[in-house]
Amino acid sequence: MEKTLMRSDFQFPGQKGVYHGKVRDVYNIDEKYLLMVVTDRISAFDVVLPKGIPYKGQVLNQIADRFLDATSDIVPNWKIASPDPAVTVGYICKPYPVEMIVRAYLTGNLWRSYKDGLREINGIKLPEGMKEHQKFKEPILTPTTKAEQGLHDEDISSKEIIQQGLVPADEYRHIEDYAIEIFKRGSEIAASHGLILVDTKYEFGNKDGVIMLIDEINTPDSSRYFYADGYQERFDKGLQQKQLSKEFVREWLMENGFQ
Repeated sequence: MEKTLMRSDFQFPGQKGVYHGKVRDVYNIDEKYLLMVVTDRISAFDVVLPKGIPYKGQVLNQIADRFLDATSDIVPNWKIASPDPAVTVGYICKPYPVEMIVRAYLTGNLWRSYKDGLREINGIKLPEGMKEHQKFKEPILTPTTKAEQGLHDEDISSKEIIQQGLVPADEYRHIEDYAIEIFKRGSEIAASHGLILVDTKYEFGNKDGVIMLIDEINTPDSSRYFYADGYQERFDKGLQQKQLSKEFVREWLMENGFQ
């Protein structure tokens, strides 16, 4: 029987508060730890949709758990344990107010902007004549602000992040390097499963002066995957790629006037 977890409502010993985000319910334990319940909610364009997807939270949490373990040699992360398929317990970190978007292909909203004439983002010049789903020579970073719930994240350049004092320059350079290295590791793991890691979002925080990877990583909620088999043939023919992501939800919403 299908079961959908749309919201949790726990009271844990030492609980200091709870935050219900777009997808996750996050419990503050003793101002030291976070207990994150990944629900079956789904969001698009920073809006939570009214119906969830059964077991989505468990799948997302277990994917993130695997990738956190697989990248802990690159950068420390917030995770302590995952005691339940939909739950992760970790350290409270002070989040940096930016999200690191890493892109290996021209697709999604960047493709839509490119079609509208965009040729430079975050100081990176995009060549003329690129096609949808075309691979970049090297992965590129396109950071965004971290908006409050209900508001849209906005593109911001690395230069602006430092100039505005959002992240100290030396720490930001480390974060950039970590994001690229984590993405490369994720791409290798995806390739071993017949998938292409197309683009993704990473978030970082600071705990006792140490930069740490926080939140989810490389999940279909925060990332886009293509099936490797047939990618080149579909690209050559100008066909849409078979993918694992929320893009089909975004496309349906746009086609029906909900953006």
